[in-house]
Amino acid sequence: MLNRRLFLASAAASLAAGCVSNRRGGQLPLRPGAPGTPQQTAARISPEYVQMYRAMPEERFPIPAVDLTQINPAYYRQLVDYSAQEPAGTIIVDTPNRFLYLTMENGKAMRYGVGIGRDGFAWGGRAKIQYKRAWPTWTPPAEMIARQPELEEFRNGMPPSLDNPLGARALYIFEGGKDTLYRLHGTSESWSIGKAVSSGCVRLLHQDVIDLYNRVPDATPIVVRQA
Repeated sequence: MLNRRLFLASAAASLAAGCVSNRRGGQLPLRPGAPGTPQQTAARISPEYVQMYRAMPEERFPIPAVDLTQINPAYYRQLVDYSAQEPAGTIIVDTPNRFLYLTMENGKAMRYGVGIGRDGFAWGGRAKIQYKRAWPTWTPPAEMIARQPELEEFRNGMPPSLDNPLGARALYIFEGGKDTLYRLHGTSESWSIGKAVSSGCVRLLHQDVIDLYNRVPDATPIVVRQA
C-alpha cells in the first residue's frame, strides 16, 4: 500500500487524459454493471485471466499478481469485435466507459480497462504517442509542488519503483509537437480500474500497460473523445 505521501503523489501525477471512443462507429457501449462479491467473482475467473494477470518477477521491480476480485470482469484485457473509422494501430480511449482500445485488422480491437482522473475529462482530440518509457522517472510540475510542499523532495524526479505514480511503463502524449502532460501509465491500484479517482493519468494495470507498450511503436496515433 502506498503511504499517504505517495498516494497524494499518485493521485496528482502528470495530469493525464482519458480518451473516448465510439464503438461500432457510433453509440458508446453501456458501462459494465457491478462485479458482484469477491467470492462470486473469484468463482468465475477463467484460468486464462489468472495467467494474464500473473506475477511478473522477471521485471526490474517484481510485479505482484493482480487480485482480480477487485475488478469488474468486463475490464479484463480481451480481444473484441470493434468497428471504427480509425486505421488499425490506433489507440482509442473511451473515457465515460473506462475502456482503452487498440484497433486491429478485420474489425477487431484489443480492449483494456482503465481508470482515469477527474482531470481526464478536461482534454480531448487527436494526438500521438511521442515516446515510451519502461520504469520511468516521475517529475511533478513546479505548480504541483507549490500546492503540495511534501513533493519538494521529488523536484528532480522520483526514481522508478512500484510506488512511482507512473508505474512500470508510461506512454507520453504529444499534440502538434507539444507535450500535453497527459500519459498512459501503469498502476498497482487495481481497485481504481473502471473508476474516475482524484486527478491523474489514464491508468492501466501493470500487466496491461506492459502488453500495450509492447504492441505499439513511437508515433502511434491516439484519439480522445469525451462523448
